[in-house]
Amino acid sequence: MTTLSQQVSNRPIPNPKKSLITRLNMGTGLIVGIAFALATYYSMQTTLDDATLNFQRNNQVLLATMFMWSIGFLVGIGAFIGPFRWLIGKDLTAEEQLYLAGDGQGIKRYFKYCTDHKVVGIQYLWGVIAMLAVGGSMAMMIRTQLAQPGAKFITPSIYNSLVGLHGITMIVAMIIVATGPFGNFIMPIMIGAADMAFPRLNALSWWVLFTAIPVLCSAWFLGGIPTGWTAYAPLSVQAGPGMNAFIATIIIFAVSTAVAGANITATVISMRAKGMTWNRVPIFVIGATISVALAVPAFPTFMVAMIQTAMDRTFLTGFFDSNVGGSGWLYAHLFWIMGHPEVYVILLPGVAILMEIVPVFVRKPLFSYTAAVVGFAGIAGLSVLVWAHHMYMSGWLPMLNGPFMVTTEMISIPTGLIFLVILGTLWNGKPWLKVPMLGVYAFLWNMLIGGITGLYLSDVPADNYLHGSMYVTAHFHYTLMGAALTGAVAGLSYWYPKMTGRMLNERAGYISFWFVQIGFQILYLGMFIAGAEGQPRRVSDYAQMYANSNRISTFGAYLIGTGFIVLLWAVIHSWRNGVIAPMNPWGAKTLEWTVPYPVPLVNFDTPPVVTSDPYGYGKAVK
Repeated sequence: MTTLSQQVSNRPIPNPKKSLITRLNMGTGLIVGIAFALATYYSMQTTLDDATLNFQRNNQVLLATMFMWSIGFLVGIGAFIGPFRWLIGKDLTAEEQLYLAGDGQGIKRYFKYCTDHKVVGIQYLWGVIAMLAVGGSMAMMIRTQLAQPGAKFITPSIYNSLVGLHGITMIVAMIIVATGPFGNFIMPIMIGAADMAFPRLNALSWWVLFTAIPVLCSAWFLGGIPTGWTAYAPLSVQAGPGMNAFIATIIIFAVSTAVAGANITATVISMRAKGMTWNRVPIFVIGATISVALAVPAFPTFMVAMIQTAMDRTFLTGFFDSNVGGSGWLYAHLFWIMGHPEVYVILLPGVAILMEIVPVFVRKPLFSYTAAVVGFAGIAGLSVLVWAHHMYMSGWLPMLNGPFMVTTEMISIPTGLIFLVILGTLWNGKPWLKVPMLGVYAFLWNMLIGGITGLYLSDVPADNYLHGSMYVTAHFHYTLMGAALTGAVAGLSYWYPKMTGRMLNERAGYISFWFVQIGFQILYLGMFIAGAEGQPRRVSDYAQMYANSNRISTFGAYLIGTGFIVLLWAVIHSWRNGVIAPMNPWGAKTLEWTVPYPVPLVNFDTPPVVTSDPYGYGKAVK
């Protein structure tokens, strides 16, 4: 079989009338997906006299409908044509493979099953933007309700659904916010690869995720998600039909992340350029690889918890029903064995992006590359040993509270190494204060607050008071949004010229940054105050004594919303009307800045050979 590089060198002209592949796109996927869903729904319709059996049957119908929608969409967009053709001994021709890679198709390729990693990266980028916009809009609704005590902006039941939907939407978006767009578009070029190791699986990871988005949105029309994003059993077993959307979303998303994680790992291990030894791999690649390597074993536990919840709802199995030998603690363990490593799955790629940015804008080598790698590895290793600190107050084995407190506090050691690497790189430097570099300073401040406040929550006596309060909400937003999302936004402004060929509007970037960061401090410092005073989280109303802190927090939320609207305008406007970007506007040394825009289909005309590390600023050329 010829490689894509060999096919491109011959460059046959794709014939749109020659293959079924050329007739499939997002539109056909929607048609087939809806057809599969409707056929499943109506073929399974029955009404039973017994209320329990009717509840069971309705859950079976809804879950089957949601999964068949996902499968039907993938059939309709052509995701299974390649494997099917291989099975019947008629593998795709060179012409068809070029067509799948989007060769010469312009903007249409973004609405097709396209195997070009750069197209997949842009698809992920706009998918993340859409999810953050929806999740952020729900956050604005939540803060509007909490602006003053006794507010009637929304009902308590709608508020509960908002909290759950906002949480899971933002968590899904944050898991892919860095590895989705940049792990697909930038990372293969960074290591000198022509493409991802498995291009078809790469496209599959995005479109599988895409099918989960309408499923999650359907929860609005099915009574919402009243459980919060953690969906604790047995409440989730007893919840209304909207819970089926949550279950299906998590299972579909887990499949997507497994496919994407395996592909990124295989690409980095097997497709690095000649001469790119492990001590010459850019730090973003290291961070992203450790992140997905952590996700691959962690996320299946949440998937298993959702499968068991689905079985309890559809077959009355009793995994989480104590009356028949089940246990709610089982769910809690399965959830948090995923839930705490997931924090670092989100955090590591964003931090790695910032560590990629610092040497470029300070013009110094990265301070102790080895310490950075050790820090990432230490965080990943310890993150799987801390999950039960979320269960201090549950009453589960109090004798283990001490060991889990120790492992939780120990994770500050590798985190401190990351801080030292960034500070060491900044030391005695003269930073170039462009928008990407501002994100580094914001990260240091936000992560410092997030880390220190996390130490209090790791301590059993302090957690006894703060658990379940607004303090906890403020803490994890400082780490996830203040650190990880800050890193992803910095990465967007840094790699925007390479992904679009244009410079991001600099003035809008500055305005957005300051609106978001100032609003962020106002919002969550206000929530720290409310939590320290005793205000519980997940409530739609509260006592008058918390009014001032909530009023302050809501003002900060509106500033954040304004800042992100400015950023969205900048991204859209600059894409079409921005200043044409030079090939390497920042003077960086990593390989992605050595290729022109638009990036060629196979990235490099000649496979690169690496002879030095990517952070050799100030070093004499030998």
